[in-house]
Amino acid sequence: MEKKIIAVIGATGSQGKGVIDSILKNGTFKARAVTRNPENYTGKADEVVKGDLKDLASLTEAFKNAHGVFVVTNFWEGADEIAQGKIAIQAAKDAGINHFIWSTLPNVEKISNGKFDVPHFTGKAKVDELVKKAGFKYYTFVQPPFYYQNFSGMLGAQPKQDGSTGWTLPIDPTKKVIHMSDIADLGKVVVGAFLSPEKVGQGSYLALATELNSFNDVLEKYKANGKVYSFTQVPGDMFSTFFEGAKEISEMMAYFENFSYMGPDSEINIQQANAVSTESFKSLDEWIKQN
Repeated sequence: MEKKIIAVIGATGSQGKGVIDSILKNGTFKARAVTRNPENYTGKADEVVKGDLKDLASLTEAFKNAHGVFVVTNFWEGADEIAQGKIAIQAAKDAGINHFIWSTLPNVEKISNGKFDVPHFTGKAKVDELVKKAGFKYYTFVQPPFYYQNFSGMLGAQPKQDGSTGWTLPIDPTKKVIHMSDIADLGKVVVGAFLSPEKVGQGSYLALATELNSFNDVLEKYKANGKVYSFTQVPGDMFSTFFEGAKEISEMMAYFENFSYMGPDSEINIQQANAVSTESFKSLDEWIKQN
């Protein structure tokens, strides 16, 4: 039997890489990397093709003869996520895709009744309705968490004026409200969903959340591994002036404090992700040890 193909958008990004690695490790499907610059692709996918979320024709071609697609958009690259979501849905429909998996996040606008404005959450969530109405045989939503990788990237510890290194953020460090995981583990959930379409292919939400932590928990885990970091809580209004894009982070942290990362009633989505995953997930402690 010829293996069915899964086309993966964002093959060079953190989510897409994890999905491709999990497809290859599981071995049931063939992985097709979809990227704007296939000539620069250095991953291990079975195939690599050119495809752009802004270009319907290129994406339709990239999805041709595939059984399933995994689609993720990148707000931080300036993406119009609703426009790109529409193009991805149309391309998948035109290419005859059986199983569409959309990487989404909770709808902060809806959950908070408009109190908090977090476009990189809500924009993705607004595409969910379009996916539901598109008429795919199978469709599934995956919700990635706060990545451990943020601690060595965008939200890494910084040198502070008092001589310590750590975080200055607008969130109460005692509140256990941040769902966290190694982003590479999202692939285990995505492959599990492609393997279980009868179980999760009618619009199930699968939330990857290995741990629910406060910032104090994070400090403790680093300390247990020999790294001592500090934490300073600042008002959201002050934090919003620190750098471009800081207001979005401030609103996001306020949303976490009030509703948690995955939002209310997320426990069932977390359990479903755990149930379909092809493997167990990495703890923050393990990730710190390895990084």
